Amino acid sequence: MIIGLTGGIGSGKSTVARAFETLGAAWVDADDVAREIVLPGEPALLAIKKRFGDRVMHEDGTLNRAALREIIFNDPAQREWLESVTHPEIRQRLLQHLERLKTQGAPYALLVSPLLFESGQNALVNRAVVVDVPQALQLSRTQQRDGVSESQVRAILAAQLSREQRLAKADDVIDNSGDHASMMKQVALLDKSYRRQLNY
Repeated sequence: MIIGLTGGIGSGKSTVARAFETLGAAWVDADDVAREIVLPGEPALLAIKKRFGDRVMHEDGTLNRAALREIIFNDPAQREWLESVTHPEIRQRLLQHLERLKTQGAPYALLVSPLLFESGQNALVNRAVVVDVPQALQLSRTQQRDGVSESQVRAILAAQLSREQRLAKADDVIDNSGDHASMMKQVALLDKSYRRQLNY
């Protein structure tokens, strides 16, 4: 069974994924895969460089993600172009990773993705878990973690589904606005439920 795990920026998806991992679940993170496909020499990076030039590149030939983010979150047409290049590639790699996880003996695997619904990756999963926090918490956590301005976080939020839309698509919800113990308790309950469904 593959469980999609999603949530807006700053909701704590990776923390929740690690909590599931402590209970025996395997996981793959779409953000890690997104970084993989733009490493030097990868076709996606060559396409990005061809379109945007050196302003999105570091001197060592790696992608300047902050510079690219600045462009795409201020220009929806550029963001659409970037997604048309990267999303098929990310999907292909995710499938490869998920295939590999199947051989590792975990009861179920998590596909952790901020754009699970937006990118159509929910078609790859059996159930979708949304990690939910109020928007004010998303803003403060992301600013603190990434050292970015509130306006940049708001631009990223605007590019993602709204909280209401995401919750409407969820099979399960984890409220991550409380403390670590509260989150762990919810994860443990879902883990039990998934194992029951799998007779594991």
